[in-house]
Amino acid sequence: MRAHTQIDELMGFVAEERNHHKVYPPPEQVFTWTQMCDIRDVKVVILGQDPYHGPNQAHGLCFSVQRPVPPPPSLENIFKELSTDIDGFVHPGHGDLSGWARQGVLLLNAVLTVRAHQANSHKERGWEQFTDAVVSWLNQNLSGLVFLLWGSYAQKKGSVIDRKRHHVLQTAHPSPLSVHRGFLG
Repeated sequence: MRAHTQIDELMGFVAEERNHHKVYPPPEQVFTWTQMCDIRDVKVVILGQDPYHGPNQAHGLCFSVQRPVPPPPSLENIFKELSTDIDGFVHPGHGDLSGWARQGVLLLNAVLTVRAHQANSHKERGWEQFTDAVVSWLNQNLSGLVFLLWGSYAQKKGSVIDRKRHHVLQTAHPSPLSVHRGFLG
């Protein structure tokens, strides 16, 4: 019953935030990550921190933006690394990662909502427990997943992953602030 109360409190908090502030992503896109493929078809998990906090950016998939929004710097760095590592990879010219998600890449932020222009504004309000439960379910019920943990926040969140059962790749975050600490190259 406690988990039910926690999710009710979280939903109440988000509703109250929406009454007084602009919150991203829009309500119908908060759970986009659940709608792209069946959870049992997930092959890769990329853990993000919280949604983009600018207009028209967040749409429920970490690191992704819908067309025609230009890819943010972190996503540009992801594309740059892919073009270095994969022969024939071509920058798609947009930042919408829905195609990845439909192919089994779970693009999951630890926190699923954010107040406009205020990064981490919904941190420690309950989303982390919810998304921890998702990671725990994946860890316990699937095998052979590839977890991409970029940055210390994702690495801490991924510390519960069974490394004998799954593949875990860790490096610096693709943000311009940390990309040269190991993400690129």
